[in-house]
Amino acid sequence: MDRTVVAYVIYLVVSISLTMWVARTLSRNGRVFLADVLHGNEKLADAVNHLLVVGFYLVNLGFVALYLSGDETITDTRGVFEALSTKLGVVLLVLGVMHLCNVYVLNRIRRRGVMEREQLPPVPPQEWVAPATGA
Repeated sequence: MDRTVVAYVIYLVVSISLTMWVARTLSRNGRVFLADVLHGNEKLADAVNHLLVVGFYLVNLGFVALYLSGDETITDTRGVFEALSTKLGVVLLVLGVMHLCNVYVLNRIRRRGVMEREQLPPVPPQEWVAPATGA
């Protein structure tokens, strides 16, 4: 079997496994955060969480597929490790950037919700007083 094909197979297996692990971790831990952001609406939190995970998979697996091809032919075992370290390093960086983007967007949504809650008076008005008409 050609060493380039071996490197491709290892790259795909590791990249897809890492993507699945990160997506599961984000989904599991992000659900609680989304429920808080969405004021305890569990069904909406689950739906948004699922949509975020699908988008995460599409972007990352699309990148993994596009980044699969290489320009050089791998001739020795050292070349396999060098190609894998470069490709997997870039995939890990992309996964990290995607994670930070998700956290940033969710934090912005959460911050907006907190600000909306703070604008409401803590106690509803209990009576109305007419303004004074000149002194």
